[in-house]
Amino acid sequence: MSLNETLSDYITAMMGSSPSATESSVITAIMILFSSFILALIINFIFEKLFTRITSKTKFSFDDLILSALKRPIFNTVLLSGTYVALEVVYVSGKFLTVIDNILLSILIIVWIFAAIKINKILFEHIIPKVTSKTKSDMDDEILPLVKSISNLILIFIGLMILMKSVWSFDITPILASAGVLGFAVAFAAKDAISQLFGGISIYFDRPFKKGDRIEIGAGEIGIVDEIGLRSTRIRNLYNNMIIIPNSEIANSKIINYNYPNDKMMVKIMIGTAYGSDVAKVKKVLLGIANSIDEVIDNPAPNIRFDNHGESSLDFAIIMWVRNPKDKMTVRDKVNTAIDKEFRKNRIDIPFPTRTIIQKK
Repeated sequence: MSLNETLSDYITAMMGSSPSATESSVITAIMILFSSFILALIINFIFEKLFTRITSKTKFSFDDLILSALKRPIFNTVLLSGTYVALEVVYVSGKFLTVIDNILLSILIIVWIFAAIKINKILFEHIIPKVTSKTKSDMDDEILPLVKSISNLILIFIGLMILMKSVWSFDITPILASAGVLGFAVAFAAKDAISQLFGGISIYFDRPFKKGDRIEIGAGEIGIVDEIGLRSTRIRNLYNNMIIIPNSEIANSKIINYNYPNDKMMVKIMIGTAYGSDVAKVKKVLLGIANSIDEVIDNPAPNIRFDNHGESSLDFAIIMWVRNPKDKMTVRDKVNTAIDKEFRKNRIDIPFPTRTIIQKK
């Protein structure tokens, strides 16, 4: 018995009916299978010898990884496609062949789901970290694994929906409805955690501050950002205490960043002198004090302003700039100490507040 007769008898036995496929169609199917296998080997050879050589000359490493992730799925796709076409050539009426076709399409979709997940892994482990490394944010280490997991779930969900709806004609409406109800229940039960999570994500994308910045939250909390998490932000205040603030509160608060757009910060100190004081002399003494402080920068230069005629004093404003917000308190201490010393030396009086009381008889 020839090979063609054997195949024909096998198909007849599987279908339980007389064969409708001719010897030529069986031979054509075998040629298609053989050709698809040869084509898959050629494509595999091209990937290994040509594309790999090209990517090895680039300065990037992720292109080699992506190429490796695509090689096997493309090889399997060519083989599965050849098998699918071969079955169509020797088409035999009945549900058996339809099931086989659906199984082949299902395997093909699953192959590409795993390929997409592998490429997604390369994206989040080799490409995105190089981009986010320029931001120098600790939050990248927390949010990237989360986004990676969510994107993997989305890829799996889309693949399975295509598999059930397009291949097996399965009605997914009840599943989507059930998932919606379940998602609503979970979201309601964990609304505070979700609010904090999305607050952290909004901070990540808006970037109102980064680790090490001195900030002031709308509630009046001032400190240096110690850690930015997905649910909360830790701020170390002036008393070296750690303040943990939920990100949902920060996202809805006014934020003052003393390090943005740069680290320079203005320091303003008000001082009053007695009426009758020599204004020019007071300005000269105050400007000398400002220029003598190491933490005060030259650009912008310190400035003394005669601000106001107060109730019992001539009010002056000392305008200075420091290199970093952390120098603010140091400058205040040094300037006020120097004022007390220099005013005594130059006989410039700082008046006490006075009140005149007139009693009518």
